[in-house]
Amino acid sequence: MPIIQSIVSLVTNRRLRQIDYFKQNPQLVQEKTLHNLLKQAQDTVFGKQFDFKSIHSVEQFQNQVPIHSYEALTPYIKQLREGKQNILWPTPIKWFAKSSGTTADKSKFIPVSKEALEECHFRGGKDIITLYSHNFPANNMIKGKGLVIGGSQQINSYKNELYYGDLSAVLIENLPFWANFMRVPGKSIALLDEWENKIEKMSYAVIDENVTSISGVPSWTLVLIKRILEITGKSNLLDVWPNLELFIHGGVSFVPYRDQFQSLIQSDSMNYFETFNASEGMFALQDDPKTDDMLLMLDYGVFYEFIPMDEFGKENPKVIPLADVELDKNYALILTTNGGLWRYVIGDTVKFTNTSPYKIKITGRTKFFINAFGEELIVDNAQKALHLACNQTGASIKEYTAAPVYMTKNSKGAHQWLIEFADKPKDMKLFIDLLDKGLKESNSDYEAKRHKNISLDFPQIIEAKPNLFYRWLKTRGRLGGQNKVPRLANHREFMDSLLNMNN
Repeated sequence: MPIIQSIVSLVTNRRLRQIDYFKQNPQLVQEKTLHNLLKQAQDTVFGKQFDFKSIHSVEQFQNQVPIHSYEALTPYIKQLREGKQNILWPTPIKWFAKSSGTTADKSKFIPVSKEALEECHFRGGKDIITLYSHNFPANNMIKGKGLVIGGSQQINSYKNELYYGDLSAVLIENLPFWANFMRVPGKSIALLDEWENKIEKMSYAVIDENVTSISGVPSWTLVLIKRILEITGKSNLLDVWPNLELFIHGGVSFVPYRDQFQSLIQSDSMNYFETFNASEGMFALQDDPKTDDMLLMLDYGVFYEFIPMDEFGKENPKVIPLADVELDKNYALILTTNGGLWRYVIGDTVKFTNTSPYKIKITGRTKFFINAFGEELIVDNAQKALHLACNQTGASIKEYTAAPVYMTKNSKGAHQWLIEFADKPKDMKLFIDLLDKGLKESNSDYEAKRHKNISLDFPQIIEAKPNLFYRWLKTRGRLGGQNKVPRLANHREFMDSLLNMNN
């Protein structure tokens, strides 16, 4: 083990110098990344169509290559799925990360190249160890195993020996053989496609392992933890895994789940590490445990652009490179990647907390907002307000969603919140008042619409029955993995469906 730790230390120090380089030279690294991507793909179908050989600057790139939604890239991806190659990227595409998304029922098939796997996804996984070890040099994480709570889809083969599965399944199938000795459960369980059966088998398979870290989406990780505690009769997960020290989370905000994790993992020395990963790549990692923002990783073969959210949706929106971003402004994220996604609208929104180095927070989704009355409420506003209300009323939340209640001739508009509480607030009226106060503090447009209750009334809260959201996801075939409850919607489709089940 000392030999392994020495190797890890050597690799960590070398990688930290590389990270420091892109921190000091962000524009140079990003411009070089774009140049390399264009050069590699210049002879692809897409590269010839948009004349990549003639592009020599960021401005030229923006002028010649349009912004693409998934739907705009679908004709190219369809050709890839039919077995054609050299369409979006020069190296063979054999894998697709199947993403059901969180804003639509339609599945997306994100092409995953060898370069995207090695230079983005896997480098991100190694950088988690690097940054964690840098912050906690006395850690013992590599002395045990990592519990990986992946998705619930099997890898599927179709025409011409091409494969798809959700991202975690694709990553597991492509890991180097030695990495499988460091993680649990085994592939036969990790890739099961029936979530409830998988949770049961996973629970029994990992109870007796020396688990030192857990990776997963918070909501589904809680389901597994609670089942393990039920089986063992314990109330503290450290009684099952005394050497557990790290939870690596991503996919959704950790704010509503933190109190629940701390009640189930009762230790002041337990560490939590946030990542920004998606089917399209790994983009940002928490590099400082004292702050809740993440370092934007600039050398993963990804070129970043940003659309200010007040421009998003316009026919010709203003698009800016990294050098021009401003602090605390909400942006839609645009990606150009070594997986063959060109100026791709991923659907996430971010804001910058620092520009030296560049650090971000995820603020929501481009389709997850409420703007029925001009209030432009985003998920970040909701998380802050719910955190305030929970803190001061002793409440904790398992899941929630919110939607507008439209004005009628006799009533004002409002926001309706359907909340499944893990711990109910001691005073529901105070909880509503604090939620309203928090929304006003984090969103001036909401505050203006709430002024004297002229156009927007107090929030309405409906208490969800136990496991409502779990049952709702199950009816939609969305259990497990990266499937998430839509937090905000500017329509009532989700809300009405949930309320029908709740009643």
